[in-house]
Amino acid sequence: MIKNSFIPVISQKKEENPGSVEFQVFNFHNKVLRLTSHLELHPKDYLSQRGLHIILGKRQRLLSYLSKKNKIRYKKLINQLGIRDSQIR
Repeated sequence: MIKNSFIPVISQKKEENPGSVEFQVFNFHNKVLRLTSHLELHPKDYLSQRGLHIILGKRQRLLSYLSKKNKIRYKKLINQLGIRDSQIR
């Protein structure tokens, strides 16, 4: 399981606002990675699956908001995290 993997990256960005969209998406991305590694070990943990779906939805809504507001920051964040570029409706 991946624990505290976001600490080194956050310490590099000391001016980063914890309320910014990039920080929130990065935090959700780390939670998704932790939950997916947990679900590989425990495939019948349905409550964790539900939590994963909720977090994925929140992350997707934040990414769609960022793509509408600022395409450059959105593309930079997508490339940094390695998330595929999704179709926005």
